[in-house]
Amino acid sequence: MNRRVLALFRPYRGRIGVITCLILVAALLGAALPFLTRDLIDDGLFAPGGPRIGLLCGLLAVMIALAAAAAGLGVLQSYLASRMGEDVMERLRGDLYAHLQRLPFTFFTRTRTGEVQSRVIGDVGEVQSTVSSTVPTILANAVTCLTTLAALFVLSWRLALVTVALLPVTAWLTAKVAVHQRRMIGAVQRSRAEMNVIAEETLSVSGVLLARVFGRADHGARRFQGESRRLSGLQLRAAMSAQALTTALQALFLVMPLVVYVAAGFTGAVTAGTLLAFTSLQARLFLPAGQLLQVAVQYRAAMAVFERIFEYLDLAPAAPDRPGARAVGKADVRGEIRLDGVTFRHGDRAVLDDVSLTIPAGRFAAIVGGSGSGKTTLSHLVLRLHDPDSGRVLLDGADLRDLRRASLATLFGVVTQEPVLLHASIADNLRYAAPDATDAELEAACRAARIHDRVAALPDGYATIVGERGSRLSGGEKQRLAIARALLTDPRILVLDEATSSLDTENAHQVQDALAPLLPGRTTIAITHRLETVRDADVIFVLDEGRLVEQGTHDDLAARGGRYAALLADHARTPV
Repeated sequence: MNRRVLALFRPYRGRIGVITCLILVAALLGAALPFLTRDLIDDGLFAPGGPRIGLLCGLLAVMIALAAAAAGLGVLQSYLASRMGEDVMERLRGDLYAHLQRLPFTFFTRTRTGEVQSRVIGDVGEVQSTVSSTVPTILANAVTCLTTLAALFVLSWRLALVTVALLPVTAWLTAKVAVHQRRMIGAVQRSRAEMNVIAEETLSVSGVLLARVFGRADHGARRFQGESRRLSGLQLRAAMSAQALTTALQALFLVMPLVVYVAAGFTGAVTAGTLLAFTSLQARLFLPAGQLLQVAVQYRAAMAVFERIFEYLDLAPAAPDRPGARAVGKADVRGEIRLDGVTFRHGDRAVLDDVSLTIPAGRFAAIVGGSGSGKTTLSHLVLRLHDPDSGRVLLDGADLRDLRRASLATLFGVVTQEPVLLHASIADNLRYAAPDATDAELEAACRAARIHDRVAALPDGYATIVGERGSRLSGGEKQRLAIARALLTDPRILVLDEATSSLDTENAHQVQDALAPLLPGRTTIAITHRLETVRDADVIFVLDEGRLVEQGTHDDLAARGGRYAALLADHARTPV
C-alpha cells in the first residue's frame, strides 16, 4: 500500500528535487539564526564593558535578512508543493473515474450509486489535503530536524544528548494514537458512504415521489438522522484522539526547556547566550518532530481511505478487445444478429442457457417471456454490455468479441423502459448521442419521433431544461425524445427494451406510431411483455427460465398452444 501511494509522486521527481533544495536552504538559514542569537547575547548585549551597539545592529540586520529569505523560500516551496499535490489528486480522480467507466456492466448492477459517488468524490476529497501536504511536510520537517539536531550538537553535545533522549516519548505517544486513528477514519468513511447512499435514494425525484405516495418521508429522515448521529459520534472520537495527542505533545514541549535548564546546571560551562540559543533550537527540533509524527498519524489514517480507492482501482475492467479486433462501420453492416449456443450466468444461476437464434438483417424481431426469463440479458449481450460465458453472439457472421467495442456503439440505437435523460436542455440531451448534430438534424429527428411539435410549443423550445431524469416531461414525451436521440445516430440495429411497458395505453400508442415508420430497413429487436405491440413482428422468440422454447410469427405461435399462447391468455386476463 505504501509503495502504491508513493508511486503517485513518481512523475514529479524533478519537482520534488527543487522543493527539497528550497527546503534545505531555508532550514540552513533557520538553523543559523540561534547561533547569531548566541553572539548577539554573549558578544553584543553582555559584552565586557557593556553593550556593543554597532555589533547588535549589524547582527539584528543579518538576522532579519535571513528570516525574510527563509520565509520567502518557504512560501515558494509551499506553492510548488501544493501545486504538485493538486496535480496528483487531479490525476488520481481522473484515473479512478476512467477506470470505473471500463468496469463490467455487472459492477453497476450490483453496486449502489451512492457508494460509487462516495468513492469518487468523498474518498478522494478526504485524502486530498493529506496528499497535498504530506510530501512537503515530511521533507521540510525531516530536513529541519536533521539540521537542527546537528546545530544542537555543535552548541552543546551534552545537552543535545538529553534532548534526544526525550524524543522516544513523543514517538510512543504518536504511535499509540495512529493505530486508533486509522480504525476511526475507516469507520468514518464507511458511514459517510452510507449517508451518500441514503441521500441519493431518498432525495432523488423518484425517491421523494415514493416517500410521499406512501407517506414514508419520516422513514427516510430517521434513516438519515440515525446515520448522521453515528457519523457525528465517530468524528468526535477521531477528533478527541487527535486532540489528546496534541495536548500531550504541547505538555511535553513545555517541559523540555525546564529539563535543559536543570541539565545545564549539572554540565556547567554554558553561557547565557548558548543556553538561549539551545532552547530556541530545541523548539525548532520538537515542533517539526511533532509535526512529522502527526503526519504519520494522518498518513496512517489516510491509508484506510486509500484502501477504499485502490479497492476500486484493482477491480478487473471489462474484457478488452481481442488482439486483432477490427473496427466496423455502418456501411459494412447488414444487421444480421445470431446467438450460437449462448449461456450467461449470474453467479451459479444460468440466466440464459444454450440459446441459439437468428434475426435476419432488416427484420423486426420480438423477444417475449415472463419476468426473469432472460429477455433483457439477451439484449445486453447483443449490445455487448456483457460477454457470454459460453457460445457466441454474431453480427453478420462475426463474433462481437472480434470487433472493436468502441465501433459497435455507433451501430446500435437503444430505447429503454425508463429513458435516461440528463438534467440539461432538450438539445443537450439529444446531442449526447451526436455531439456535432445541427439544429436542423435535431428537428428532423424529433419530427420523425413525433415530438417536435410538443418541443416547439414549450416556452424555451429546444433550450428547455428537462429536469432530473426528465421529470418535466410525461412518460410518452420522454420515450419519444429517447427515440429521437437514438435516431440521430442513424443506427443499423434498434433495440427497444420494454420501450412502452411503463406507459398508459394512449402514450403507448403514440410511441408505437412514432416507431412504425422508423423500423423498415433496420434490424429491430423489441423486448416486451406488451404482446399487442409485437403482433406484426417478422419473428417472435419466446424465452422461459433462460431457454428458448418457441419461435415463429404471432399467428403460428398463437395456434400452437404453447408458452406464447399461455402468455396471450394471461395478457387477455390482465390487460395493460
